[in-house]
Amino acid sequence: MKQLSFVSYPTAGMLRALALISPMALLASAPARAELDRATLVMTGAQVLKVEVHRKQGGYSLGSGVALGDGRLVTNCHVTRDGVEIHVLHGENRWRAVAQAIDIDHDLCVLRVPELKAEGVPLEAASDLKVGQSVTAVGYTGGIGIQGSSGMVVALHKLDGAPVIQCDNWFTSGASGGALFNDRLHLVGVLTYRLRGGQSHYFAAPAEWLRPLLDGRVPYREIAPFDTPRVAYWQKPATQQPLFLQAASLERDGRWGELDLLTARWVRSDAEDVTPWSYRGAVQERLGRLADAQRALEHAVTIEDGDARLWLRLGRLYARQGARDRVAEVRARLQTLAPGLVAELDQDPAREPGRATAHGHDDDAPPNPETDNPTATK
Repeated sequence: MKQLSFVSYPTAGMLRALALISPMALLASAPARAELDRATLVMTGAQVLKVEVHRKQGGYSLGSGVALGDGRLVTNCHVTRDGVEIHVLHGENRWRAVAQAIDIDHDLCVLRVPELKAEGVPLEAASDLKVGQSVTAVGYTGGIGIQGSSGMVVALHKLDGAPVIQCDNWFTSGASGGALFNDRLHLVGVLTYRLRGGQSHYFAAPAEWLRPLLDGRVPYREIAPFDTPRVAYWQKPATQQPLFLQAASLERDGRWGELDLLTARWVRSDAEDVTPWSYRGAVQERLGRLADAQRALEHAVTIEDGDARLWLRLGRLYARQGARDRVAEVRARLQTLAPGLVAELDQDPAREPGRATAHGHDDDAPPNPETDNPTATK
């Protein structure tokens, strides 16, 4: 596994400082997500701080940030871009940011906070993650107290040399810039945005994208509103967004004909990426083209042989077609990869028509016409 940098875990002094935060806030967690134990929240919360931005148009916006050591803290640029003054808060402590290094395209900004003495989190490459792996999201959801949720990696989307992490951890307003930790409590991603209308549409920027901001390739500039209209990849008009976001929006809205056309182009242009094949299988199943769906998912598992959820979807598809021998093969594979999923295959041998999704979730929440594009978690 690729550990991007090594720094120590929180000191006893930092843990004592965390006690300044309300115990109720520490124990709060998102509905419908597994609650974090108190020790994990204390450990991670010592290095996830609140970001307060005084905006040029007046008023304040709130976000989250993750300590990187040496007086540095990463957050999202959509949190800081209108700021004339930025402070980092932790309990009753308050420190002023004096400069920031900016990567607008990836929505990552590293603040220079000279008086911040928090030790940095260990960083680990998002490319080491696997679909189905457990992850922990920690941030100031609602802008009040620190909150966390447990979840898993739903998909990994290749973009600019690293995978954007899609997970089912719940986070919302105020969590932008918060942390996504792996099971070693190393930072693998920075919470950034969500796509409303589904249970698994939460996205984090990969830790690899922090390298240019930390090694001096991106210079620091004084705290001031951004002087460019440029926005991050996920904030662009829908047709200019990466294909994985276009596909997620089409799937969420049930626009199967358009998704059929998009995935047909996508698998031709990037045949070795599992994501378009996963979407291709889902849309073909939705359209009742079971043989085409089967071919797409069979190709998908040749790319990601260890993705248990893909195997489960393929097994259910075999069951719908009465291919018992194939179902038995999938059951044996699941026994190796994720024995807990065998029960799901056996309990639901005939997948309901019209229920397939690219990531194996039945996202029933209706689309919100006011939020067709991804939404900031600020």
